[in-house]
Amino acid sequence: MSAVSDRLPAFPWDKLEPYKKTAAAHPDGIVDLSVGTPVDPVPEHIQKALIDAADSPGYPTVWGTPELRDALTRWVEHRLGAREVTHRHVLPVVGSKELVAWLPTQLGLGPGDQVAFPRLAYPTYEVGARLARAEHVAYDDPTELDPTRLKLLWLNSPSNPTGRVLSKAELTRIVAWAREHGVLVLSDECYIELGWEADPVSVLHPDVNGGSYDGIVAVHSLSKRSNMAGYRAAFLAGDPAVLGPLLQIRKHGGMMTPAPTQAAVVAALGDDEHVRVQRERYAARRTALRDALLAHGFRIEHSEASLYLWATRDESCWDTVAHLADRGILVAPGDFYGPAGDRFVRVALTATDERVRAAVTRLTV
Repeated sequence: MSAVSDRLPAFPWDKLEPYKKTAAAHPDGIVDLSVGTPVDPVPEHIQKALIDAADSPGYPTVWGTPELRDALTRWVEHRLGAREVTHRHVLPVVGSKELVAWLPTQLGLGPGDQVAFPRLAYPTYEVGARLARAEHVAYDDPTELDPTRLKLLWLNSPSNPTGRVLSKAELTRIVAWAREHGVLVLSDECYIELGWEADPVSVLHPDVNGGSYDGIVAVHSLSKRSNMAGYRAAFLAGDPAVLGPLLQIRKHGGMMTPAPTQAAVVAALGDDEHVRVQRERYAARRTALRDALLAHGFRIEHSEASLYLWATRDESCWDTVAHLADRGILVAPGDFYGPAGDRFVRVALTATDERVRAAVTRLTV
């Protein structure tokens, strides 16, 4: 029996270490725009909710408290336009990366089954397929895939890394095709609050799904919208026929969101103002970095939403990484997200205002 690790690709971020050392040697320090990890404070009311729930000696439930489920259903209806959402339609998870990596296994997929994801995509979609020993296939248009063995179709809008947004018409067409062929749709919508030049739509919207959640599940995270990446707070919403069995499996696996985190999620989803404030921060950083990159000779494609700029100088992504590292700026090479990204870099907006100003200065001299 081979080790589970043998099924996995080499961890890509290790390849970036030499460039990180180069960038860190800059006299004014590194500007790390490579990983999309939040740097701004967790809003105080969310911290307070966590602290107030700190005395939680008992085991939390996998399904979450009734208060948490109420918060999830309210938010899905209020923010995404979903209708008639009940507790059966939601399921908290321990961060969205855990879910993406283990979902094919929890769905019982294996050899002979296929998992599909976009040509340029978050690497964990492929990791999840490999962990389940399922086949993986990348697509440009999922409706052009052979659906014979396709069991799980990942959508990602807004996209990581490109920031591309699927229109309502595109989503409607894809959902209809998947239902026709009995393919489960998982829509990763973790950046849906961060639309800049487009207004992202959820597969849970009735204009997309015709008022039915059959065969569709959306993935949402509080990491980016509420600066809660360290809390590991995410959830699923959609088809109860999918979420019910997942709940039972996750009960057996002990996949419980910690009770203080559950309380923090209730506080976070009950407030829109902190999301507006954080959006304004990211919008200002995006404008500054975009203008500086364009002036420096970059071309930016897509990037109409999410926390990244998908940029190119029409050269190898690693040449671009080296070019920026010499200026103390670290970015992610596009080939981390698939061979189609080999001439692009992903530039994250997740740096402090001071570090963004430093990057802009270095790009303009």
